[in-house]
Amino acid sequence: MKNLKLLLALLLGLISQLGVVAQQELGKPLDASFEVKGVVVESNSFNPISGVNVQVNGGAYTSTTISGRFKIKVKYEDEIMISHKDFQTIYYTVKSNDDIRVEVETVGDDSVSSKIAIKESSFKTAIDSALYYKKISAEKSIQFIADGLPKSNSVQQNAEAFQVLGDVYMYWKQYDLAITNYRISLNNVSTTDVNLKLAKAYFYNNNHQESLVIYDQLKTNNLSENQKVIRYEGLGDVYAMINENSKATKAYTEGLKIATTNKIQFKITDLNSKLGTVYNTEGEKRKAEVLLENSVVMAAQENKTREVEQKVKFADFQNVNQSYDEEIATRKEIIKDIDVIEKDSIIANESSITKQKQNYKIGNAYFLQKDYKEAIPYLEKSIEEADKKEDLTVKKDATKKLTDAYVESGNFSEAKKTFDEYVKTVDQLYIKKEQEISQAARFNKSITEKQNRITTLETDRKLTLSQVELSEEKNKRQQLIIYSLIGGLFLLALTAYLMYKYIKQQKLANNLLALKSLRSQMNPHFIFNALNSVNSFISTNDERTANKYLSDFSKLMRAVLENSEEDFIPLQKEIELIELYTKLEHFRFKDKFEYTIDVDKTIDIEAYQIPPMLLQPYIENAVWHGLRYKEDMGLLHISITKKQKGVIAITIADNGIGRKKSKSLKTENQQKHNSKGLGNIKKRVSILNQMYKDKVDVLIDDNGTEGDVGTKVVVIIKKD
Repeated sequence: MKNLKLLLALLLGLISQLGVVAQQELGKPLDASFEVKGVVVESNSFNPISGVNVQVNGGAYTSTTISGRFKIKVKYEDEIMISHKDFQTIYYTVKSNDDIRVEVETVGDDSVSSKIAIKESSFKTAIDSALYYKKISAEKSIQFIADGLPKSNSVQQNAEAFQVLGDVYMYWKQYDLAITNYRISLNNVSTTDVNLKLAKAYFYNNNHQESLVIYDQLKTNNLSENQKVIRYEGLGDVYAMINENSKATKAYTEGLKIATTNKIQFKITDLNSKLGTVYNTEGEKRKAEVLLENSVVMAAQENKTREVEQKVKFADFQNVNQSYDEEIATRKEIIKDIDVIEKDSIIANESSITKQKQNYKIGNAYFLQKDYKEAIPYLEKSIEEADKKEDLTVKKDATKKLTDAYVESGNFSEAKKTFDEYVKTVDQLYIKKEQEISQAARFNKSITEKQNRITTLETDRKLTLSQVELSEEKNKRQQLIIYSLIGGLFLLALTAYLMYKYIKQQKLANNLLALKSLRSQMNPHFIFNALNSVNSFISTNDERTANKYLSDFSKLMRAVLENSEEDFIPLQKEIELIELYTKLEHFRFKDKFEYTIDVDKTIDIEAYQIPPMLLQPYIENAVWHGLRYKEDMGLLHISITKKQKGVIAITIADNGIGRKKSKSLKTENQQKHNSKGLGNIKKRVSILNQMYKDKVDVLIDDNGTEGDVGTKVVVIIKKD
């Protein structure tokens, strides 16, 4: 089989403690057996791997089939071992009945270098697993953190990982390592909770001044009520340890006030007990007794175990103050309470509330009273309980004390027997201690190696982070330059746009001014011609005709003035204006021409716009420079036709003498005047087309080819 490096995924396997709780809520007993299924495959090809050993610790055994699958009977919390000659053994704790999937990745042909490891899962899963194994296996817990650290993707997660690692070391009493990891956590993210834990670790490591510095740096204004209680309790612990009892009393008292106000029950219990211990050290026995009794009452409101622990402290207080009868009575109550506790849980030998210890202390209290007859049975019970629990330390002490009791009571033969048992117990304890020292050395070596690996990971991470920060700083500088250039270009573009807009507005303003000026030039020209006509009527004493002409002229002037401020007016208004104007001109030259105005009925004249006074000059030119010089009756034809969709043509055609002949008849002064008029019209059209995108077009041509050719003007208007 190919050499393998594990990329192991328990895709549906690792479920948190909630899974177990859920099974309990569903009524499934945790000790019930059930079957889990699994498969082992290569991650790239998904080819199954056969012959992989799958075994439950102390239980069932199987191996994968040719399809890479297996089934095995397990219970909740069972540990499954997955092993093969080509990769190291994998341990998996059963949390649910979900299927297990193991994927392995090929890395080379050298079988020695092939490895297997858990496929990368989430950082949260790794930390949850570390917390689960915290009190079960320090090595496993640390390993999960080591596996989880590379998956950390933020300083917050990094800080959390090292905080959990510090918690693990604190539980296993590796206080120097706990300090190291709490400090690393704080270097990533500084939090009050971790500072409080660091101060506690310093205290347990006998670094009392360092502990005080941390507590003093934490200002109470920035702390929650619970954190304030922990800080004051920590300060009290340090002061009590360095025999500054007045400061310890003050700190414990402050903490007790806050805990009482905020009803933090378990802290009220602890602080009563600790404050009582300090008062007892100071010789204030009565105050101490009241506080220790209070701690027992408070603990009883929490649970039985806490109550018994406080009773043990109260009994120790009675022993120190030589109140042996009261101590004996208290410890007898404690033994009865222990019987209740042991119905639901197992009490570890390290606990202060074991039966062997309480029986020993009752026997010791009787011994101190020289009541050896009462002392011996309790010391024997202590030895019996110690044998059951394999507690050699208590057995040694109880056997020694029993030997002394037999000696003091004069029973030397029993004293000889118990002394021999004492010597034997001491030898057994010596051997056990040697084993524990050896195990502790291996444990320390193992966790030191893991800690070194984790420290290396953190160093590598900081180095990588430093390189990344340098790279990011360089990128930021480059981005700043790029953004500056972009900003400069944007400002230039904005400036250019604003200038363009300003120029356009100025041009528009100039055009509007020019149009206004041109219109103002057109009106006097028209009025001058009209007044000449009135003057001719008056000079011929044709008063009636003059009055009629003036009446129509006033209407025309009113319409011209109304439209004089507009760039465009509706075509219908312009038609009304030219009808009125042509009527006036015909009135003056009745014997010179006739006229017609035709409008295509299919044209919606209200939909079209036209510059005011645009057509009038062309009609005026047709009459004054073409038709009035004609010898016979002339014709002026004005028509409005549809050229195409949205476009109309306004044609002003006459059969007058034509442009060429008319020009030859003009004086030099008239030619200049005419040129100025036509130029005015051209300018207006040009400006309007600039402003309104070629809305108006004017074409002038001869009208015919024989005789009086006349003139034809075509004005093209586009719909808006």
